[in-house]
Amino acid sequence: MIDSHCHLDFSEYGADRTEVLARARAAGIAAMVCIGSGNDMVSARNAIALASAETDIYAAVGIHPHDVAHMTDDSWAELDVLARQPRVVGVGETGLDFYYNHSPHDTQRDAFRRFIALARATGLPVISHVRDAHQDAAEILGAERAAEVGGVIHCFTGNVNDARRYLDLGQYLSFSGILTFKTAGSIREAAAFAPADRVLIETDAPFLAPIPFRGKRNEPAFIVKTLETLAAVRGVPVEEMDLLTTQNTRRLFKLPV
Repeated sequence: MIDSHCHLDFSEYGADRTEVLARARAAGIAAMVCIGSGNDMVSARNAIALASAETDIYAAVGIHPHDVAHMTDDSWAELDVLARQPRVVGVGETGLDFYYNHSPHDTQRDAFRRFIALARATGLPVISHVRDAHQDAAEILGAERAAEVGGVIHCFTGNVNDARRYLDLGQYLSFSGILTFKTAGSIREAAAFAPADRVLIETDAPFLAPIPFRGKRNEPAFIVKTLETLAAVRGVPVEEMDLLTTQNTRRLFKLPV
């Protein structure tokens, strides 16, 4: 298995990161993509440091949509440098979050466009966070030609129509522990609808722990529950779903086999 989106650099793992990684490996996790996208540049730097120290961890760099209003010219300049580091495999997470509105909508749209431009300049896929903004996000992904480098809608929470729109734009869909929640019927429908070669799994750890761990700090080892649910939804053996999602993640992020 590959955890395509986790935040292992976060302080929630400060006391036991070594043990968390050991549990992940024992559970069969072959690789993890650490998303260095917090409220400032520290997360991006720390994600790269972690990826440089651990052979099965890769990094992505960005600033979360909540916090793009605080970005400066220096932030963009540093991200341009960090995105070109050897262990960096993606740009993001970026995107649009119109649920919390921590940054103005226009500021989020402008930053999203600029992040896609950075992804295209570096040849890296773009990792998109989208909440209550599917139409706007799809329009920007299309207008900015994100399909040229590929990308993923992380923690997909839309319906089949949203899924179809993103798939038509060349995006992958990544499913988190939310897929296991009782209220996630429309997400499971989208997971069953998506082509087999365009689905990924993730934890978004430390957030969104799947059932039966819901409410606890999430960690990569828990991804097996999301994989099992995705396999059940699609009516295929877990081993087959494991192989497919692993191949898809390696293809998107150009990870070595």
